[in-house]
Amino acid sequence: MKSLVLAVAVGTLAVGCASDNVVETNDVQKLTILHTNDHHGRFWPNKYGELGMAARKTLIDQIREEVESEGGAVLLLSGGDINTGVPESDLLDAEPDFKGMTLLGYDAMALGNHEFDNPLSVLEKQQEWAEFPMLSANIYDKESQTRKFQPYQMFEKEGLKIAVIGLTTEDTAKIGNPEYIQSLDFRDPKPEAKQLLAEIEQSEQPDITIAVTHMGHYQDGNNGGNAPGDVALARYLPTGALDMVIGGHSQEPVCMEGPNLVKKQFKPGDECQPDQQNGTWIMQAFEWGKYVGRADYEYENGELNLVHYELVPINLTKKVEVDGKKERVIVGEEIEQDSDIEDFLAPYQEQGQAKLNVKIAESNGKLEGDRNKVRFEQTNLGRLIATAHMTRAKADFGVMNSGGVRDSIAQGNITYKDVLTVQPFGNIVTYVDMTGVEVLDYLNVVALKPTDSGAYAQFAGISMTVTSKGVTDVIVDGKAIDPNEMYRFSIPSFNAAGGDGYPVITGHSGYVDTGFVDAEVLKEYLESHSPLDVTLYEPNGEVRYQ
Repeated sequence: MKSLVLAVAVGTLAVGCASDNVVETNDVQKLTILHTNDHHGRFWPNKYGELGMAARKTLIDQIREEVESEGGAVLLLSGGDINTGVPESDLLDAEPDFKGMTLLGYDAMALGNHEFDNPLSVLEKQQEWAEFPMLSANIYDKESQTRKFQPYQMFEKEGLKIAVIGLTTEDTAKIGNPEYIQSLDFRDPKPEAKQLLAEIEQSEQPDITIAVTHMGHYQDGNNGGNAPGDVALARYLPTGALDMVIGGHSQEPVCMEGPNLVKKQFKPGDECQPDQQNGTWIMQAFEWGKYVGRADYEYENGELNLVHYELVPINLTKKVEVDGKKERVIVGEEIEQDSDIEDFLAPYQEQGQAKLNVKIAESNGKLEGDRNKVRFEQTNLGRLIATAHMTRAKADFGVMNSGGVRDSIAQGNITYKDVLTVQPFGNIVTYVDMTGVEVLDYLNVVALKPTDSGAYAQFAGISMTVTSKGVTDVIVDGKAIDPNEMYRFSIPSFNAAGGDGYPVITGHSGYVDTGFVDAEVLKEYLESHSPLDVTLYEPNGEVRYQ
């Protein structure tokens, strides 16, 4: 049975877990938790020399040496989503990333929703590459009704027994590729965690409990259209049942200005205070390996005290004015690349570069795919992709989920790498022939998907007014939609199979799987329409929200 102690002192906040009959000693055990999340294939530095696993290895080694020289111990954890985002990684099933994490000394990770972007056979291969446990307690095999993955791992560090459990967002059932996850049941993580923690307390009697999660941090528990995240988890559990949550999924630096108030304008080098809910610290280190989170704890007389926390930037840069010109400079001290990791990763990088960096088209402006734009409004890139798909399918209009648009494309030369960065999932372009009545029923679901979610739909070849009650004034090919006429629209296979909560249409008599991969279709469209005039795809009030 654990008891909770909260202590507040100058610069120090404490959360303690211990047995009821604690024997007081003068021993202070030091534990440092290092963490990253939402890596998304960024094993190599970007064009500004930021990020990359080689520099991360140098930093982690330095911290380990420092902590261990003072008699402390280090645990290195990940909040998941290693897959999907960079073509050099995607084309190799993230082999450099998982093998690189092994070389960096990761102790455990949570399975993220993007670990299910590929067939389960790929995930099984990745588990072999990762010489550390990939944890999730709330994913069950539908047939056997047993847990599919390892639910937790015990560690012993400097005499401390540490339990690390894994949890995955239940939204994976909605946003994961239905083709690959149909045999899996993603259960509510909250009761699963409560039950598992009780079992571990009984069988293992840990000193410290940690959850590595891929559930998202939502300010004050306000998760909107997303599944409940880390705040809801901490509030659901008995006070202090978890010492800390090392999270991911929402891809943010969890740094608080006050109770339930996230610091919106966090910048590299700023101080960071993690969230605290119901006796549980909640931490997240943004995305892509931009930062390594560092939490230094002291454990004394059954109490776990957080004495220092920071997000250490990995060679992140900022623009400054030098002699009247804007230049990029590194924030803080430059972190050197670990030469052994560089040598290990270089062949993987080289394998992809030859094919990926070949110019396929050019444009006269930016194609907007930034997450904070494409999930909130119609954009030229969302419309371009929908147009490319509907053109290949010879459809009347196109529907594209914004969650499938992963980045913008800058003005100028466009490469195959740009295309694969924007559309990394390998979905198939499909279409369906429906009557006007069926189309209206479909739009009354899809067009009302909320903003700030990957379900928010981008459209091409159609105009309409969208209200809270449904769609009106629907125009296709210049004419009001006829309930009795037949219409064809294109849709990614992910959504056709029910992904993002879209209606399942794969069983419809008019459904056709074209077999064409979305990125290839976009590539061919860009090649055939180069030089591309981005103004032709700018939204002009075709989809009106009231």
